[in-house]
Amino acid sequence: MIWSDFIQAQWLDAVLLGNSVTTWLAALALVLVAGLLLPLVQRLLTQRLSRLAERDDARVSRYIGAIAEGTRRGVLLLLALFIGARLLVLPAKIDTVVERLVAVALLLQVAWWAQRAFDVWFSGYLERKRADDVAAAATVTLLGFMGRVVLWSVALLMILDNLGFDITTLVASLGIGGIAVALALQNILGDVFASLSIALDKPFVIGDFIIVDDIPGTVQHIGLKTTRVRSLSGEQVVFANSDLLKSRIRNYKRMYERRVLFGFGVLYQTSPEELEAIAAMVREIVEAQSGARFDRAHFKGFGDSSLDFEVVYYVLDPDYGRYMDIQQAINLELVRRFAALGVGFAFPTRTLHVETLPPPTVAPNHA
Repeated sequence: MIWSDFIQAQWLDAVLLGNSVTTWLAALALVLVAGLLLPLVQRLLTQRLSRLAERDDARVSRYIGAIAEGTRRGVLLLLALFIGARLLVLPAKIDTVVERLVAVALLLQVAWWAQRAFDVWFSGYLERKRADDVAAAATVTLLGFMGRVVLWSVALLMILDNLGFDITTLVASLGIGGIAVALALQNILGDVFASLSIALDKPFVIGDFIIVDDIPGTVQHIGLKTTRVRSLSGEQVVFANSDLLKSRIRNYKRMYERRVLFGFGVLYQTSPEELEAIAAMVREIVEAQSGARFDRAHFKGFGDSSLDFEVVYYVLDPDYGRYMDIQQAINLELVRRFAALGVGFAFPTRTLHVETLPPPTVAPNHA
């Protein structure tokens, strides 16, 4: 019994790679405890947040729970090994390698958490965009891709810096290369960023009737480089996105009401009493139209062959067809009322006055 105790004690005190067996066993036990405890804590936290996320108003819990699900088991295992290794006396080079390896793993885990957070936010934003504008959703997807590229580029630079690389030269090289690529792809990148501006600012969406400079049409497609508009005459007009944003765009789809100005003229033979009654008559006709708001009607002035009136009213519906229906009804009623009143519409006329000259006098003949 004494001999066995001696053998056992001697075995535990044996040194292996600079550490006693007892230390190795303690480190192994610590690794096992940490390896079991860390995933358990992560699982319990995720379950707890999932239960909280079932509430309608627990948006923060849903957000944090979704991020926690992005924790990688490999990182937790590596962290458990690092915790156990703290009990051991390791050579300086090995200890440095272990520390850098764990630091890289933690940086990757932070990047995964950041990407998970971005994906959770971006998926909700993209769903809202798809409900509003399918074409804009495609452009926003590109924006999400660019965001992930930036995230992992920063993570890669931090990892290289942690591994001992001099990233100053690399960043300078990437900067020079980026400038060269940007200059080579200047027009394409300009259209892509213009597409992002259209998607985020929404000066128009698919289905809007717009006028670009002097070209009217309906927006059919908004792409990464071009926007396509179906003109009134039937052909498809393709605009580069950068050129489109530099132009003056009038969006008639977002017009809440339409201001209408029209005029007409009556004959110069119209009496002052009839002229005075015309303005009130026009007001009555416009106010009788459903969906129209009268503004003014005036005897404007004296034309070359007519006494001119000017009328302004508003159509409360931006639809062009509705405006034309109301204008047609007003014109027909004006024709009926003028016919009943005996007032004639003026049309271009010219009166020629010929003056009769006296006959020439004949000088008397004195022959």
